[in-house]
Amino acid sequence: MTNATTSSSIDATDLQLLALLQKDATLSNQALAELVKVSPATCHRRVKRLWDAGLIEKQVAVLSPERLAEALGWGLSVLVEITLDQQTQEALDAFEAKAVADDRVQQCWRVSPGPDFVLVIQVADMPSYQDLARQLFTEDSQVRNVRAFFAVKRAKFGTALPLPTQG
Repeated sequence: MTNATTSSSIDATDLQLLALLQKDATLSNQALAELVKVSPATCHRRVKRLWDAGLIEKQVAVLSPERLAEALGWGLSVLVEITLDQQTQEALDAFEAKAVADDRVQQCWRVSPGPDFVLVIQVADMPSYQDLARQLFTEDSQVRNVRAFFAVKRAKFGTALPLPTQG
């Protein structure tokens, strides 16, 4: 089996499996097989193929930042736009490497047009954000502009990618 899985090799059953696993990755192979109406052996083989093809990257537990903040007594979500002084490949790669290495940076998007990067950051509180801002933005001579937006409410959050429906 090659690593190159094309859309023509993904059928309706594969799409059902992907949709179910996006919603609940804890479903047993037996439960998945029953839901998509295939044998457990066939289901296992298909899911393994989806993993091998790289269509499934990893399984994780998605934590609730609101509940975690309640339990720990803190929590601050920040969306940050970053514009660099120069848009050379080296400057972009260097900033990206620095941003993704920090666990407080949950997402790092290289975007265009407008800013060069959009970051999604989760920190304990404002002093923690100021520490991160100093490390990532202030001390980096390539950073020209920073616009931070502090979240007051999370209206929607999802991890599931939209999949085509078949028949």
